[in-house]
Amino acid sequence: MNKHSLKLLTVLKSLLIGLCLITFISFVSCKKDENSNHNVEYGTLSDIDGNVYKTVKIGDHWWMAENLKVQRYRNGDSIKFVGITGDRDSTKWINAQSGAYCIIDNLDSTAQNYKGNMFGLLYNGFVVSDTRNIAPEGWHVPSDNDWKELEIYLGMSQEVADQINWRGSNEGDKLKSCTGWNLSSNKYEIWGNNESGFAATGGGCCMFSGEWGSPGTFSTGFWWSSTSTDENELWYRYLDYNKANVFRYYGPITYGFSVRCVKD
Repeated sequence: MNKHSLKLLTVLKSLLIGLCLITFISFVSCKKDENSNHNVEYGTLSDIDGNVYKTVKIGDHWWMAENLKVQRYRNGDSIKFVGITGDRDSTKWINAQSGAYCIIDNLDSTAQNYKGNMFGLLYNGFVVSDTRNIAPEGWHVPSDNDWKELEIYLGMSQEVADQINWRGSNEGDKLKSCTGWNLSSNKYEIWGNNESGFAATGGGCCMFSGEWGSPGTFSTGFWWSSTSTDENELWYRYLDYNKANVFRYYGPITYGFSVRCVKD
């Protein structure tokens, strides 16, 4: 073997060792953080459609540890389904003036999110504000203050929690599951570790135009609050695969976001 071949082999070995080390750190970090949840208290919750969800106690409150996928309000009335595929039915979503939901990646039974099994359903803000109530009995869609209380428990100060846009330090990583997200480009610093047990996944969103948000699933996750602004918009939370903190802002009720519920 000549010296050039030997040098190339040495470089390849170094790259391989580095890649294995990154993968090992990722695996161990995730496993370590998941195993550290042995003190977290879990439960279950059923909705009116018979779906069973994992729940988790964070601080003094019980939260759903999965996204809602119910298709009826608490009183049994159906929520309108808009079967968006690309731009096909986008006008139906745009023109909806009442509660509606859609399902990302629901093309056939082999799809990862078929019937919302992986990411749940995406609901417009009309659903959240409807007095018929989408939350199971004894639970409610979290208010903006409920979200703040969760974030403060995970490490934010009140002052930071009251701010808008990206806030905090690593509270987002504490909310994010180890799975259901793309790998961050910052492999040394940003890892969803699910320290809280909340197990947030990247379920994407539906835009007011009826198009799927970009970059979409495994990259972004959006969750409604029940708190409205003076302009009849709703506060929400957003997590990103490549950021460790939590985004807070408000948006039109024509968006389609995920929903988690908190116990009354």
